[in-house]
Amino acid sequence: MLNITPVVRNLLILNVVIFILQSLSPQIINWFALYPITGPDFQPYQFVTYMFLHGGFGHLFSNMLGLIFFAPLLEQHVLGTRRFVTFYFVTGIGAGLLYAGINYYELIQLRHAVDLYTQYPSPEAFLDFVTRFAPEFKRNAYNFLNDFEDKPQNIAYINESLAFVKQMYTQRLSVPMLGASGAVFGIIAAFGLIFPNMEMMLLFFPVPIKAKYFVSVYALYELYAGVHIRDSGVAHFAHLGGMIFAYILLKMWNVRRMY
Repeated sequence: MLNITPVVRNLLILNVVIFILQSLSPQIINWFALYPITGPDFQPYQFVTYMFLHGGFGHLFSNMLGLIFFAPLLEQHVLGTRRFVTFYFVTGIGAGLLYAGINYYELIQLRHAVDLYTQYPSPEAFLDFVTRFAPEFKRNAYNFLNDFEDKPQNIAYINESLAFVKQMYTQRLSVPMLGASGAVFGIIAAFGLIFPNMEMMLLFFPVPIKAKYFVSVYALYELYAGVHIRDSGVAHFAHLGGMIFAYILLKMWNVRRMY
């Protein structure tokens, strides 16, 4: 029987209750999810509130499962109640900060590309833009790209391409990040650092694996996915942010390996 500790139990209840509320009133996401810091919907408090919203039942279930499996041992035998609460919020906020920082850099690059294309629209420049920022559009707009290349001075094609690149930037400003994943990945990282040799049986991997290998492979995958897998709907850099801040906190608190 799982030993659900007090903070873990309260986090589970809070996340489930908020998920029910956001299902009844989707407007909650518009207020409390974490929006790009240069966008009109951003508010500083979102660095905290985004952690308690989820994009669907599967998203909620996977995060709460991670919380149930890895967090009680940390709360009860390593950190204690107060430090575990601090750990949870610091890793969650840290995940949001890293995600927001990388997203800010990417939006600057996109804004620069939009401004440059607006000044010098051409079929070649448009193809370069969609190749860099919207490769999925490139596959779905083969005819438009060919027609624009055949008639590079056609005002209708130019205006359509200008509207597209501007819409790309506007849409990116309206895409929020939400979920407890950053804090949960911080918990998973802490588990691997404190109990590196503890063997785990995973649902999708029927062979026992030590926690240190599981966490290392997961971290490498998140780094790879964050760099190479775009528009997946998963905030891979937020996951990495939670793991990084977990490592920093454990070093600051001088928490040592226990197994």
